[in-house]
Amino acid sequence: MTGIEAKDICRLQFAAMRKGDLAEFQEHVHPEATNHEAKDEPLACRGKGPAAFHATALMLRHVFADLDWEVHTVVVDGDLTVAHTTLHGRQVGTFYDYDARGRVRSAFPPTGRGCAVTQTHWWRMADGAMIEHWANRDDLGMAQQLGWIPPRPTYLVRMALALRQARRSEARNGGPIARGHMFR
Repeated sequence: MTGIEAKDICRLQFAAMRKGDLAEFQEHVHPEATNHEAKDEPLACRGKGPAAFHATALMLRHVFADLDWEVHTVVVDGDLTVAHTTLHGRQVGTFYDYDARGRVRSAFPPTGRGCAVTQTHWWRMADGAMIEHWANRDDLGMAQQLGWIPPRPTYLVRMALALRQARRSEARNGGPIARGHMFR
């Protein structure tokens, strides 16, 4: 794979994250691909292959309107591709954090605020597709820009109510939230 091809796959990934359907992920995500950042995401995001990457995209689209990545630099070194980006979005949906079993650990109700935070994404390529993904994100900056921290008393109450609602939904469903249930 040439550097130009790897850079194209990187740009395809961000386009698919913004608006793509499963078929678009199948074009550039290896069937055995792993997203190492999905450990705090719903169980559907923790699997392998295009469906797991698509599930992460659906989750992020539920949380953020105007979701976009401004790509500043893409560097290719052998089978490794790295992109320095800025994520842009406005929080319109509840952001959930999940534990190791896939149960909701915390809930951050929508604030309507926007954010612009830097991220670095790392992909290992194999067979002309992405096979591994890691990221370094400014989660603290995002939390501050969205108004999650420092939390105001009214926002703490909204967080507690959103968490209670998620836990009740899990109890009705007999365990972790079913794929897509919280992201419709």
